[in-house]
Amino acid sequence: MLTVWGRENSTNVKKVLWLLDELGEIYQLINAGGAYGKVNEPLYLSLNPNGLVPCLQDDDFILWESNAILRYLAERSGNPTFWGTDARQRAAADKWLDWVSSSMPIPFRQVFVNLIRTPEDQRDMTAVKNGMASFETLWSIVDAVLAKQTWLSGDKFGLGDIPMGCFAYAWFGLNIERQPHPHLERWYQQLTQRPAYHKRVMIPLS
Repeated sequence: MLTVWGRENSTNVKKVLWLLDELGEIYQLINAGGAYGKVNEPLYLSLNPNGLVPCLQDDDFILWESNAILRYLAERSGNPTFWGTDARQRAAADKWLDWVSSSMPIPFRQVFVNLIRTPEDQRDMTAVKNGMASFETLWSIVDAVLAKQTWLSGDKFGLGDIPMGCFAYAWFGLNIERQPHPHLERWYQQLTQRPAYHKRVMIPLS
């Protein structure tokens, strides 16, 4: 059986659990990280020396780094929705995994950590302002792509939609003023209709 180590409210864990549910996989979740601890204990560090979540166990195969886990699960499944036979189609979806990882984390921390995890009197509102500006620039790029195609993965939902979908939920869940991005908003509403997204991603922000 597949085992995932991580906490359900982690963005990187959410995307792995979401894909597993989309694939209909049976798996065990071991709570780790944050309030659950465990990640600095010798057992966990023997699996993931970084002390971060998620970590995947597939029998004696151990894998960390959430996007590597997504790619592995997609290819392992043989499900053409997530790992097609056409190299160009796969790459067109796959690029979003790298783009999200290189573009989103810094503004996400600037905005999310300050507004959700920091007491109001301790918030760095300059960081929030800078993060919001970065987000709006990034969302404009996504919106322009979605003006030409239904999903980030192409004509159909796929692997490329999963990492961005986790950040989108946090963005639309915050009590903030946003610039209009109609194609992004349409795409997000499509995601909210997916049962696995609703179950694994649309949980209280914390």
